[in-house]
Amino acid sequence: MENQQSKTYLISIVVVAILGGLLFGYDTAVISGAEKGLQAFFLGASDFVYTDAMHGFTSSSALIGCIIGSAISGYMASNFGRKKSLIFAGICFFLSALGSYNPEFLFFEYGKPSYDLLVAFNLYRVLGGVGVGLASAICPMYIAEVAPSNIRGTLVSWNQFAIIFGQLLVYFVNFLILGEHTNPIIEKTAQGVYNVVAGSDPWTVETGWRYMFGSEAVPAGLFALLICFVPETPRYLAMCGQDNKALHVLTRINGVERAKAILQEIKATAEEKTERLFTYGWVVIFVGIMLSVFQQAVGINAVLYFAPRIFESMNMGNPMVQTVIMGIVNILFTLVAIFTVEKWGRKPLLIYGSIGMAIGAAGVALSNLWALPPIVSVVSIMVYSASFMFSWGPICWVLISEIFPNTIRGAAVAIAVAFQWIFNFIVSSTFVPMYNMQLPGMDNFGHIFAYALYGIICVIAAIFVWKLVPETKGKTLEDMNKLWLERKNK
Repeated sequence: MENQQSKTYLISIVVVAILGGLLFGYDTAVISGAEKGLQAFFLGASDFVYTDAMHGFTSSSALIGCIIGSAISGYMASNFGRKKSLIFAGICFFLSALGSYNPEFLFFEYGKPSYDLLVAFNLYRVLGGVGVGLASAICPMYIAEVAPSNIRGTLVSWNQFAIIFGQLLVYFVNFLILGEHTNPIIEKTAQGVYNVVAGSDPWTVETGWRYMFGSEAVPAGLFALLICFVPETPRYLAMCGQDNKALHVLTRINGVERAKAILQEIKATAEEKTERLFTYGWVVIFVGIMLSVFQQAVGINAVLYFAPRIFESMNMGNPMVQTVIMGIVNILFTLVAIFTVEKWGRKPLLIYGSIGMAIGAAGVALSNLWALPPIVSVVSIMVYSASFMFSWGPICWVLISEIFPNTIRGAAVAIAVAFQWIFNFIVSSTFVPMYNMQLPGMDNFGHIFAYALYGIICVIAAIFVWKLVPETKGKTLEDMNKLWLERKNK
């Protein structure tokens, strides 16, 4: 049976790999439910004043780790392999979850906020971000390198489904943890200092946010354990001269004859293992970087990270419930991409999604400009988010995992994903001050400006895809060498 094609084998290793995507989504979205309790906790510190800027940094500090993790992903994937790198990522997730739950461990008095404790908490969040950065680059790479070309786009898209499912899961877990408790009420005094309003639920301030961060330890531990049982990718094995092992994995996935042919293709493109980054021209690197930049510059993570606050400002019921509903909508539209990416192709989905996002962003901006009913903003945000989920969400990862030639993939993916996290940090850290901008006589100017800007960027993204991004549907990873060399020589 080992010499026969096994769909079960392929599915089992892909399922384990996409657990990294689930942790990616879980870790980046857990802050949405925990940030208010966390802010109230550190507002109680006696040795420093916890400012709005500090809270903005703390809420997005994991992104610094994401930048680090994605930047070293190419080095780790190329020198230690895809599998060992993912094991390391799982350990980072696990330690970060436990450390964020109890940042006082060993060094500080439990429950007593201080500046040093804030530093420790942020270091644990950065550690989790390193895991996210590694997983975000290497999980799609791993899946792309084991998947047959005819279903590669679909399988890599499942990684995005896992990311969104991880976000939905943590929205739901946060909702359950909060239970009958309420988030603290935080107000700004005349002196510009934030205070927790008397009567706020003390459990949420002291304990609730800890449980939210600590809950990640369960899926993180499971991922770190299961990844030990999946094989290394055949392309990495072949590039390391381990042809027999590569053939064994390829055979179990593709069958004997097809496995031999694929191995020959891999060996033909892997002979020049030390090729320089720009061997295939600068355009391929530019396209990879700009795919990452646009995926973040359209503003989606500003909505995902601060969803409860955005919905709360619309005064339309329980914002945590609306956040869960948005998560469900995101899941459904991610499935649209999964089941159409091999039929419609990558480029059409990106272009249609960009247009849908532009319409949704324009709806939010106009509803604030003309004081339309809150339901218009809610529906527009759902349209904006749903359009991202069938386009830039999954398809960007599909393209980044497959457009680069074999011999530069590790380094090129690392650069592209690092830019993704850099712009994620820029967008996330600038959203709140931009969203809260005011002009005399126009209190909601920031709402209008933020979404108008995101809408314009969506239009530019559609033009970029139309003009520069190649269609990769149905092409093997080895075909990318020929495609980019032809473009370079034109």
